Amino acid sequence: MLMYRFVTPHRCGKWYPDLETAKAQASAIGAGFLDTRTGEFAQYPGTRLETQVVMTANDPIAA
Repeated sequence: MLMYRFVTPHRCGKWYPDLETAKAQASAIGAGFLDTRTGEFAQYPGTRLETQVVMTANDPIAA
């Protein structure tokens, strides 16, 4: 499973399972602007998107 979060020089967002939720929460903490009509997210300078792969109990283990 892929997780997403936005990080600013002064704040770290929580990890979210989908990019849309991560964008909405990043907008709430001031990491960017989310246009709710179009869904377009403009991150502010210094903000970066981080991704993380999280293994769940249902994921097969690669050999």
